Amino acid sequence: MKKLRIGMISFAHSHGNSYLRELMKLDDVQVVGLYDPVYERVAPHVEEWGLPYYDDHDRLLAEPIDAVVICSENAEHGRFTADAARAGKHVLCEKPLGVSTEQMRGMIEVCREHGVQLMTAFPCRYLAAVLDAKSAVEDGAIGDIVAIKGTNRGRMPGRWFIDPALSGGGAVLDHTVHVMDLMNWFLNTEPEEVYAEVGELFHENLGIDDAGMIHVKFANGVLGILDPSWSRPAGYGRADVTMEIIGTKGVISLDGFAQANEAYYSESGKTARMFWGDGMDGPLVRDFVRALRAGVPVPISGEDGLKSAAVAIAAYESAKQGRPVRVNL
Repeated sequence: MKKLRIGMISFAHSHGNSYLRELMKLDDVQVVGLYDPVYERVAPHVEEWGLPYYDDHDRLLAEPIDAVVICSENAEHGRFTADAARAGKHVLCEKPLGVSTEQMRGMIEVCREHGVQLMTAFPCRYLAAVLDAKSAVEDGAIGDIVAIKGTNRGRMPGRWFIDPALSGGGAVLDHTVHVMDLMNWFLNTEPEEVYAEVGELFHENLGIDDAGMIHVKFANGVLGILDPSWSRPAGYGRADVTMEIIGTKGVISLDGFAQANEAYYSESGKTARMFWGDGMDGPLVRDFVRALRAGVPVPISGEDGLKSAAVAIAAYESAKQGRPVRVNL
């Protein structure tokens, strides 16, 4: 079997480390090389697997590869995606897809023009609890959905995430998109209107938002509310993706990372949480590879990425204007 040849563009986002590990497990994939302008971010992978390092992403794109995985700073997604598309390479791009609707539309269009696929990395779709809830909804277990309440709270990540020029936004952009994608996926419709409160509540002099409450009205009349804050302290070790899906015949309460053990240590007074559940990054990259090999559409499109990030962008505009605004798709 001919192997699918894949390159990695940037490890600025730590998800790149996990995606690479999952790709290295696949017998039908060859990771051709790694690009990052900061060698220290890729050095452990170069040393562990002997993978070629590229200090110029154009040199990597000039290689006979089929696809790239982009995990750069958010603001760079558009440039790297466009360069990959023009070189004829399919793209798996880390979330959020982009930092403006114009940038994301451009990414989608350039991939379409050059006949390559663009997939947005939304691994939360592959969490066991999410898959079970999606199946239950499709089976009519709770009737018609009337509202969804969600959370994606976490620690303040620091680094380039708090530099607006590189991140495009703070917690609201960083943490809205995962659960908003799940809401869009469950509802199979589009977000139409957003009202949001956005602020800097948990960290002094951060210079970027670390808190928000997002209210969404969907095209089918369903209402959604989401807390995407960086509200957890530095020592907090629990991932957080939850949804309460309210239907006409019942309610589903979903905790995406409940499959975990907790250990309490009396000497240190600390608690350790160890996730033992089904992983999400492996199924994500396998689905990307599977779609490319089969020549079928990727399961999570660039348009899916746009629909989710556009809500976060609308949230900033709503907070600025102090009123509900339309989602610009």
